[in-house]
Amino acid sequence: MTENRVDTLINSLLKRYPKGFDLSLERISRLLENLGNPHLKLPPIIHIAGTNGKGSAAATCRALLESAGYSVHVHTSPHLVHWNERYRIGRKGGGKFVDNDTLADAIERVTKANHDEPITVFELLTAVAFLLFSEHPADAVILEVGLGGRFDATNVIKKPAVSLIMPISLDHVALLGNTVEKIAFEKGGIIKEEVPLVIGKQESDGAIDVLTTIAQERHAPFVVYGQDFQAYNDHGHMVFQNENGLIELPLPSLRGDHQISNAASAIEAVLHAGFKLTDQNIAKAMQNIVWPARMQRIRHGKLIDSLPETMTVFLDGGHNPAGAKVIAQEIRHWKEKGAGPVTMVAGMINTKDSFHYFKELNGLVDQVYTVPVLSSDSGVAPEELAKVVLSAGLKAQTTSSIEDAFQKIAGTTPQRTVLVAGSLYMAGDFLKKNGTPPQ
Repeated sequence: MTENRVDTLINSLLKRYPKGFDLSLERISRLLENLGNPHLKLPPIIHIAGTNGKGSAAATCRALLESAGYSVHVHTSPHLVHWNERYRIGRKGGGKFVDNDTLADAIERVTKANHDEPITVFELLTAVAFLLFSEHPADAVILEVGLGGRFDATNVIKKPAVSLIMPISLDHVALLGNTVEKIAFEKGGIIKEEVPLVIGKQESDGAIDVLTTIAQERHAPFVVYGQDFQAYNDHGHMVFQNENGLIELPLPSLRGDHQISNAASAIEAVLHAGFKLTDQNIAKAMQNIVWPARMQRIRHGKLIDSLPETMTVFLDGGHNPAGAKVIAQEIRHWKEKGAGPVTMVAGMINTKDSFHYFKELNGLVDQVYTVPVLSSDSGVAPEELAKVVLSAGLKAQTTSSIEDAFQKIAGTTPQRTVLVAGSLYMAGDFLKKNGTPPQ
C-alpha cells in the first residue's frame, strides 16, 4: 500500500539518522542549498515559537486566513497519527494534508539530496516541508518551530512576514536552559532584523524583557499582549482590542480560557503579517478553529462507543506543568457546572516533569489510570507513572493498555467525565485506537 511507503521511508531514516535535534543550522542549510534553496521561494511566512500554544496559534492563523479566502500551507510537529499531518498543503476553500505519494516522493528527493551526510530526521522532514511548499502555490505559510527557536531547523527562514512568540515556560530544560529567561533567549532567536514581532501572553516579566531587548537590538517593531493588544470574555463573547479599536467576537471554538489570549495573539500576528481581515472574517474564523487533542471533545469511535452514553470524553496533549494548569482551570469550570467525578487515562514520556504535572491536578481528578505510550520509545512504564501520580497526591491504578483502562472505566458509576491526557504521543495512540485520526 502507498501509505506504507511513507512509513517505510521514515522508519528507515529513523534507523539511519539520529532522531533528536541538532542545535545548529549548518546541516539543514547545506541540504537546502543542494535542493536549490526552496525555503527562499515561499509566500509570506508566519513563524511561530513558544512553549505552549504554538499549535493553537497555528490553527487559529489558518482559520483566520482561510476565512478571508487565502490559501495557506501549514507545517506543524509532532503529528498525532500519520506523518502527513505535519504538512497541510494550501488551496482555495481550505487546505488538505499532503497525500501519501506526494509526501513519499518529497522524502525520497530530500534524502537523495543529503548525500548520506550527517543530519537529523527532524532536519530532513523540515526540508521536506520547504520543498513541498515551494512547489505548490499558496498565499501564506504558517511555520511552527520544532524546539527552541535560535537553532531550530525552521530558523533558516531569513525574512518571515511576522514572528509570533507564544507563552514561554520551563520545558526541554536540558537543551534550552533552566530558567524562563534562558528559554526566552532561545525562543527569541526567531526574531529577525526589522521583521514585526508579536509577543503572546507571558506569565513572566523576565521573558518579556528578554524578548523586547532582542527586538530592540534587531530594530524589529513589536507589540506585547496585555500592553498593545488584549482579549477577554465578556458575557460569553470574546472582546478583542488593539490600536485600531475594539471588536466583539464569538468565543474561540477551542476550549479553555487560555484560548482567548492565544486567539488574540494569532489575530494580531496575521494583521502584522500584512493580511487583510474584516471583522466578519475574524468572527467566522473563531468558530472554525480546528486543533486536535487540545481539550477536544471526542463524541464517537471504537473506544468511546464502549462507554455508557452518560460519560463525556475529552482529549488533551498538554504535557508540562503549564499545560496541566490549563487542564486544571477547565476542570474547575466543569465542577462549577455540576459535572460528576473526573477520571483520567494518562500516559507520559520520560522527558517531561510528570510529578508537577499531576500536582496541578491534585483535588480535581478522582482517579488516574496509567497506560503505556506505544508511539514513543521514551514512554514511562504504567507502574512507574502510577508511583509518580500517587506521590503527587492522586489515586492511581495501573492498566496494560488504553482499551484496558476504558474497560475498567465502563464498569464505574456512569455520571463522569473521562480525560485522556499526558502527552501528544498518548493522544495519537488514543485517536488511532479510537479510529478517529485528524482530518
